Amino acid sequence: MKIFTIIGARPQFIKASVVSMAIAKHAALEEIILHTGQHFDANMSDIFFEQLVIPPPNYQLGIHGGSHGEMTGRMMIEIEQAMLKEKPDLILVYGDTNSTLAGALVAVKLHIPVAHIEAGLRSYNMRMPEEVNRILTDQVSDILFCPTQTAVDNLYREGFSNKPVKVINVGDVMQDSALYFARVATPPKDFTSYRGFVLATLHRAENTDNLDRLSAIITALNTVHTTVVPVIMPLHPRTRSFIEKVGIKLEVHSIEPVGYLEMIWLLQRAGLVLTDSGGLQKEAFFFNKACVTVRDQTEWVELVDLGVNLLVSANKESIVDAVNTHLNRLVNDSAQVYGGGLAASRIAQHLANA
Repeated sequence: MKIFTIIGARPQFIKASVVSMAIAKHAALEEIILHTGQHFDANMSDIFFEQLVIPPPNYQLGIHGGSHGEMTGRMMIEIEQAMLKEKPDLILVYGDTNSTLAGALVAVKLHIPVAHIEAGLRSYNMRMPEEVNRILTDQVSDILFCPTQTAVDNLYREGFSNKPVKVINVGDVMQDSALYFARVATPPKDFTSYRGFVLATLHRAENTDNLDRLSAIITALNTVHTTVVPVIMPLHPRTRSFIEKVGIKLEVHSIEPVGYLEMIWLLQRAGLVLTDSGGLQKEAFFFNKACVTVRDQTEWVELVDLGVNLLVSANKESIVDAVNTHLNRLVNDSAQVYGGGLAASRIAQHLANA
């Protein structure tokens, strides 16, 4: 079976690392990798291929920037040409990016089966581009690899039990990656080693594109940094640009975007995670840290139900209170809600059987 894998953004590189390793163990499976270029600079892309030992992409499109529609359309044109050349048996897509949707739409138009890793997630906020991408990708997929039982239940509520598709709870490949690479985690360059800090990331458009929300979050982070504990913030290029554009003063310890191994190292030493990232909410849990999520909804409702992920709106007082309450709180993974680190091998086995 020739599998055509489409990736383009940081979380997908992390997921693909362990899945590609699992696929390589099956002689019956051949993998072709296409990188759309959605995350394009060295700190957001190249470093992940180097650190995670992902096979070099067979196709590198270099498509980034522009509106969502423009980016998705350009990707579809180039992806279609690559698919027509390779004639794959199955398309493998990850998560909820424009790269994911572009690959799935091209595949279904060419009558090539689609397997969607991280299917069934829902935030129920259609203003989020990610929510639109994941819903549409699920609708055209033939194999839906779900990370949790909640994701399976979401699909069944939407009628997928009556469709000619496979819905399979394999667990979350992000946990596979976290456990596998934790043993080789490395500190960011020139980073002073200390523990108990707040590890913060901010990049979602719902926060960065809204001046009131952005100001409230940055003000809260500044307050925590100056009065509670240091805040370490790997700063997404897009977020940095917005902060500089609107002239908000950032008083935290900001660093350049880090690779996955450096992020794990920071997670291992943090006292708390504060983020609007989907992936980092789970990674905090994998390393037994509480998480404060500055969003109004999250697709990882299991963590909210367990009380280890606190949804906090973009309000300075709420954010600071949540940090003070949950700083240095240790959480445990006794429930094994994400499959225990065996998702990639389960996915590869299903593909081999298919």
